[in-house]
Amino acid sequence: MKKPELLAPAGNLEILKIAIEYGADAIYIGGEEYGLRAHAKNFDIDQIKEAVFYAHARNKKVYVTVNILAHNNDLKGMKDYIKQLDEAKVDAIIVADPGIFMIANEVAPNLEKHISTQTSTTNYKAVEFWNNLGATRVVPARELSINEINEIKTKLPNVEIESFVHGAMCISYSGRCLLSNYFTKRDANRGNCAHACRWKYYIMEETRPGVYLPVVEEERGTYVFNSKDLCMIGKLGDLIKVGVDSFKVEGRMKTEYYVANVIRAYRKAIDDFFESEEKYNSNINSYFDMIKKASYRDFTTGFFYDRPDEKDQNYETASYIRDYDYCALVLEYDKKNKVAKVMQKNKFILGDTLEVMTKDGREFEIVVNEIKDEDNNNVTEAPHPQQILYLKIEQEVSLYDMIRKKIK
Repeated sequence: MKKPELLAPAGNLEILKIAIEYGADAIYIGGEEYGLRAHAKNFDIDQIKEAVFYAHARNKKVYVTVNILAHNNDLKGMKDYIKQLDEAKVDAIIVADPGIFMIANEVAPNLEKHISTQTSTTNYKAVEFWNNLGATRVVPARELSINEINEIKTKLPNVEIESFVHGAMCISYSGRCLLSNYFTKRDANRGNCAHACRWKYYIMEETRPGVYLPVVEEERGTYVFNSKDLCMIGKLGDLIKVGVDSFKVEGRMKTEYYVANVIRAYRKAIDDFFESEEKYNSNINSYFDMIKKASYRDFTTGFFYDRPDEKDQNYETASYIRDYDYCALVLEYDKKNKVAKVMQKNKFILGDTLEVMTKDGREFEIVVNEIKDEDNNNVTEAPHPQQILYLKIEQEVSLYDMIRKKIK
């Protein structure tokens, strides 16, 4: 069996570095145009070059999303942009639009093209079609089962298959949504989604205007389009055995803390499986525990095993479950004095019990007995975001380790 690539999202350069440090094999990012996350911070071309340099120095890969469904105006500047990506030595672009694919073949014939889930590729002949045009990898429609993916891999073993394994599920077919455009004139297929599927809805009967009918037992309305989040961490062996080449985590709008937690958990799960399937199976609960220390929604396995039904929907709320606050990011560690330089992320105070999460897999508690600011003054609390502080930590920590606090 081939060990799958672990593919992480990154909305900015700092998150890209953190994803790599926490175990990602590859990162997918968006440029300032032509991707489906217009409200992420995204990368300008100089940042893309820096990202590629950082990743390649660590033998990791960078893929750039160019996966809008383009209108005529969107094609202006497309040739120059793809040329710039090719010159920046990105490892692949992720494409959904056939016109953009043709442009990429014309101006950057040696640049790898991956086919986005936005194309709704649902069968092996469609995969073969894209492969014949020059695509090396396909992200099939999220609506495919493991058996369907297995048939594609059996018929086309040389085409890479990338599957989402974790993150938000779009209620529309493979993310091709019209709700956002209809309600707000923000085109989800051009990167400007308003997340209308997370809104609260009522049903009103035509002849009784103003009388709102309940769909479920929830007096304030119902989130009729609101899917649970995909999570396959307890079923990775099934995907590995059918030959999925890349495990993709959704979330280019997510925080560095979320990405670090999820990637760390999937990295351990994959490595444990390839060490011993027995070890993986015995540790499944611990993987879920790791993921749940970041914000999350209830989980589903999506379409992989059967058609989702009401058990895969969350009718009561679109909110996340959050049991921990992300308090600080480690920047440096003074081994001699056992003092960590940290950047504050959320408030903590003297006397708090905090938990340290390290890149190398350790978790341990510390009690905040002393906080010093940059002028070496003792302070009793850390209320200011981005403030640089110094904490006594007996166990060694390093850059990008994280500190959190359980919410009581």
